[in-house]
Amino acid sequence: MFQKDGPLPPPGGSIVILTGAGISKESGLETFRDADGIWAQVSIEEVATPEAFARNPAKVHAFYNARRRGLLDAAVQPNAAHRALAHLEQAWPGQVLLVTQNIDDLHERAGSRALIHMHGEILRSLCLACGETAPWPDDMSLESACAACDTVGLMRVNVVWFGEMPFEMERIYRTLADCDLFVSIGTSGAVYPAAGFVQEARLGGRAHTVELNLEPSEGHSLFAERHYGPASEVVPAYVERLLAAVA
Repeated sequence: MFQKDGPLPPPGGSIVILTGAGISKESGLETFRDADGIWAQVSIEEVATPEAFARNPAKVHAFYNARRRGLLDAAVQPNAAHRALAHLEQAWPGQVLLVTQNIDDLHERAGSRALIHMHGEILRSLCLACGETAPWPDDMSLESACAACDTVGLMRVNVVWFGEMPFEMERIYRTLADCDLFVSIGTSGAVYPAAGFVQEARLGGRAHTVELNLEPSEGHSLFAERHYGPASEVVPAYVERLLAAVA
């Protein structure tokens, strides 16, 4: 379902894009907050908080090991929506910043480079002894050692758990305050601070706000323009419209 097209940013204008789990669903990854999503199957308090890791690190490791293996399945690949956003970054004459809530690497695989993983990355590790992060495509356990300091037993996945602060928030808010276009894609609008980004963009006074989603999010009424349907259809269509204006 498409609503009437809204205004486009000026050529060379600044664009901020927020993506959530909905953009990766068509690539074969489970979402978290759908009725049949991950949090309907597993308790957040058991696998996604610092307290859960302190209480039962083996269970937390097993949960993220399963997610990591799923992401690395050969069948899981970037879809048309990921590729369209990478193309927009390369072809748009102004700044494009992609902020994702997703911990997968599908945006990178599609070619996006101006990217912030505000909730971290499942394919990176964090050492609680020295604070170093590093690529980590394999399973993790209490026997895993840090490559930087050799400490064993204090490795965790480098994702933001509930109760922790998302990454690079100052940079995100600074860019939102000065953008010409804010686009939210595939997110429920239920998790803060990301759910508040549309309001931050509107506070700047000039940003046009657009929601591209399978269905209306919790904050859909805050967007000036809304288009609904599968991400692999609505995202490439919207990107094509943006780029046609500067061709």
